[in-house]
Amino acid sequence: MAKKKVTPIAKLNAKQENLAPHTEEGVDQFLTTNQGLRINDNQNSLKAGERGATLLEDFILREKITHFDHERIPERIVHARGEAAHGFFQVYESMSKYTKAGFLQDPGKQTPVFVRFSTVAGSRGSTDLARDVRGFAVKFYTEEGNYDLVGNNMPVFFIQDAMKFPDFIHAVKPEPHNEIPQAASAHDTFWDFVSIAPESMHMIMWAMSDRAIPRSLRMMEGFGVHTFRFINAAGKSSFVKFHWKPLLGVHSVAWDEAQKISGKDPDFHRRDLWNAIESGAYPEWELGVQIVAEKDEHKFPFDLLDPTKLIPEEVVPVMRIGKMVLNRNPDNFFAETEQVAFHPGHIVPGIDFTNDPLLQGRLFSYTDTQLSRLGSPNFHEIPINRPIAPVHNNQRDGHMRQTINRGETAYEPNTISNGCPYQAKMKEGGFTSYEERIDAKKIRGRSSSFFDHFSQATLFYNSQSEVERTHIVNALRFELGKVTRTDIRERMVGILTQIDKSLALRVATGLGLPVPSKPETPINHIRPADGEVRRYEPKAVKQQVINSPALSMSNTVKNTVKSRQIAFLTADGVAGKEVAKMKADLLAAGAQVQLIAPHLGKIKTAEGDHLEVDQSFLGAASVLFDAVYVPGGKTSADALVKEPAALHFINEAYKHCKAIAVTGDGLKVLKATYLETEGNDPGLLINKSSKDFINAIAQHRFWEREAIDTIPA
Repeated sequence: MAKKKVTPIAKLNAKQENLAPHTEEGVDQFLTTNQGLRINDNQNSLKAGERGATLLEDFILREKITHFDHERIPERIVHARGEAAHGFFQVYESMSKYTKAGFLQDPGKQTPVFVRFSTVAGSRGSTDLARDVRGFAVKFYTEEGNYDLVGNNMPVFFIQDAMKFPDFIHAVKPEPHNEIPQAASAHDTFWDFVSIAPESMHMIMWAMSDRAIPRSLRMMEGFGVHTFRFINAAGKSSFVKFHWKPLLGVHSVAWDEAQKISGKDPDFHRRDLWNAIESGAYPEWELGVQIVAEKDEHKFPFDLLDPTKLIPEEVVPVMRIGKMVLNRNPDNFFAETEQVAFHPGHIVPGIDFTNDPLLQGRLFSYTDTQLSRLGSPNFHEIPINRPIAPVHNNQRDGHMRQTINRGETAYEPNTISNGCPYQAKMKEGGFTSYEERIDAKKIRGRSSSFFDHFSQATLFYNSQSEVERTHIVNALRFELGKVTRTDIRERMVGILTQIDKSLALRVATGLGLPVPSKPETPINHIRPADGEVRRYEPKAVKQQVINSPALSMSNTVKNTVKSRQIAFLTADGVAGKEVAKMKADLLAAGAQVQLIAPHLGKIKTAEGDHLEVDQSFLGAASVLFDAVYVPGGKTSADALVKEPAALHFINEAYKHCKAIAVTGDGLKVLKATYLETEGNDPGLLINKSSKDFINAIAQHRFWEREAIDTIPA
């Protein structure tokens, strides 16, 4: 009889069920708190019922997250690398039907905002173009107090319960024994974690898609991730999901391009945002909401409290209710961008929480993190964090206190100060939490409605264009190709079979692995009072839609070239009239133009004028631009034909699927490259009008070129 193969999961399960004596590294040991208390369940926070609120008494969750929050100072543990801008938000019409939040009532009122974008995994000095989730945090300075909408550029997350957040971040951060790799998930510990945490699979599809390598922070969506509540003046509650929709559309770069940008300009996104605002090309987003009536909470094939799930826009359309404009850069990076403190618990009347177990943990974690990072309970007094609403309470003293309080009383109730400051009634704007009925046993567990880990991952994959699917496949091949342990790669391929078998096959082929006939199933690592290990099998649930066009970037807005960067390849003898005409038309359409030449300084035109060069070929690169134009001029064309960097510039731009235009003698340069000039490529314009070029740039990319393998760039 053949010997039965013992899989890594089986070994892990065996260790969980039959623990061995103590060893120095903690191998085969019971999991404990920092006080030595053995932990029965390290997967779930303590709740009032399986779908109930997380309880403050959960000392295990608080100890775990407190330690995590204080692990690194002073930079943020996650979202360390960021950039930000000031602006305003303006609602289109009153939302009083759904919420009494003051800033969502008056279309004539502008609410100041401060928005910080960030990568998650890397340190402050890492590259902007890492494959990563992007933070999208908005602080509204409302007359009722500060409201923070703290989200990401992806609508779901990797985990369902805050208890697992330290584990997830420990897994994705550089490995602790050698601090490698920086700002990357392509390593063993990350894929080991997600391969035995199937709840991560939906988010993995997003993270492996082009959403993880945006063209610009101005061209990515934002999401509140969790389900929140709107409360109107009558006390009626509705569930709400928040969306930010960029008016420039949702666009990405190519993966090869992202890697090259990281070498050429690791501050690419930061510089792009700063320059756009300085030039007056103010980034704009519309705030959208998906609203679900309380009575419809359970009408979906997924749980509204599950942060690994989204509501398809075809099921609940996104209602666009206002616009945000970023129109001012910070005056000082440290004082504003670095010291701004966001917290999902900073809310105003009319907005409230749900029992989403990831959100519940964040409500504790964010304050704790600010105490560590900013060193004081008075972080709200730092100028960038100060509300415009007046602040009156009995909190006093503390490190770096700035307010000079007068009077004898620092307590409430009191008679010495006539009871002031006094509590506000609800009609006076006093905040009251939504009175949700809770009648449940205390439990560490997870509702069975959270166990569908693959259906929405499949929905996302099915909704992508063929090009986008190929990019996901290549991203998985790249990431898993960096994993050194074969068993982890095999396990991940097995999990991918539960999303889409063709996806698993394509990834497995690239890794040189067979597709497992049956994926390994991890246990839920829970030891109830009866001592038995509780197992659960991920279950598939039929979805309301099988394809959601809103999830594909190929369906985004493609009607503008505002703030797009266009490279003009030039040399002495360039046709000045052609340069002037194309530049004027591009600038009029809102694009930006830079002249690239063999040397800095000035070049002489064919007409005898002089033009200022913006960059030389030594410092410039095609990956920093959205499109390329080669004007005519015989002498200029002859010089560029002899300039290898110019030919590479064009070849590489073509390989990265960008619009390329040539006029007059510029065709000579094009013929010196590897490009086919006689074909029918809509993004390759020969002696076409500036209008045609502008329309081509607006399409962002011509992804069908990726199938062409004759361009060595």
